[in-house]
Amino acid sequence: MDAENTPSPSVQAPSGLASPVLVLGATSLIGGFMLARLNALGITPISLSRRPPTDDVCWVDGDLSDLDLADELPPLATVLSLSPLWLLPGALPALKARGMTRLVAFSSTSRFTKQDSVEPSERAVARSLAEAEAGVEAFCAEHGVAWTILRPTLIYVEGRDGNVSRLASLIRRFKVLPLSGRGEGLRQPVHADDLAQGAIAAARAPAAWNKAYDLVGGETLTYRVMAERIFAGLGRRPAILPLPPWLFRLLLTLAKPFYPGATATMADRMAQDLTFDDAPARRDFGWAPRDFRPRF
Repeated sequence: MDAENTPSPSVQAPSGLASPVLVLGATSLIGGFMLARLNALGITPISLSRRPPTDDVCWVDGDLSDLDLADELPPLATVLSLSPLWLLPGALPALKARGMTRLVAFSSTSRFTKQDSVEPSERAVARSLAEAEAGVEAFCAEHGVAWTILRPTLIYVEGRDGNVSRLASLIRRFKVLPLSGRGEGLRQPVHADDLAQGAIAAARAPAAWNKAYDLVGGETLTYRVMAERIFAGLGRRPAILPLPPWLFRLLLTLAKPFYPGATATMADRMAQDLTFDDAPARRDFGWAPRDFRPRF
């Protein structure tokens, strides 16, 4: 890289973030909230995307797989990565070449919950996340970049996500929501806006350097109670139909042509506790997520 393109020194903004700030995956569920929160702090972030996240954002036309990524990017200091984590390791040399000194990247608790799944595709996701986390940690340690990895549980944004909002769509359509068994498996749904706020807080906190955190919502609920809250968020009285697990699995199999993401493992998972401990995040950067009270 010639002198004209050498990254300028980073600036410590009043927000505590080293600037300039680059947001990867700004069109994701978390992205809009991230951009809004950065702007509220007086930071104008740069976004890397194939399309502009909003009409008034500063963005670079590109993606993490571009071979000439380093030439496309302006100088940067802090990188907030909301993209699928397995896309990140290959782009780290380009990000470092443009001045990256601080990295906060999202992974997922699926790294743990899906590693022993009977579904090969789910095991592949868990393996990809684990390998990507290891790659990020190794690169940052070698090149002096302070890293933080955040692993959310069940992410939701009313009307936009593929988990909570999918259940809301089923309730609207069929009025009744079937469950496998009694739906006693525990869940910790977390709002995307809380994750945006948490990522910024982690980026500002030296205590979060070179650590990974599990991020959960403000409440731990059974699957059934989570469903009841979704009914309430739709202004409806809960109408839940417990079914024998074998019958629920059969319904999922029959529904697969209409809902491609449906798998038999969803029935088994309703009885499983998918919970994690967020105490380290609360301690190190003040993680304080909202309770699960969605409004559609």
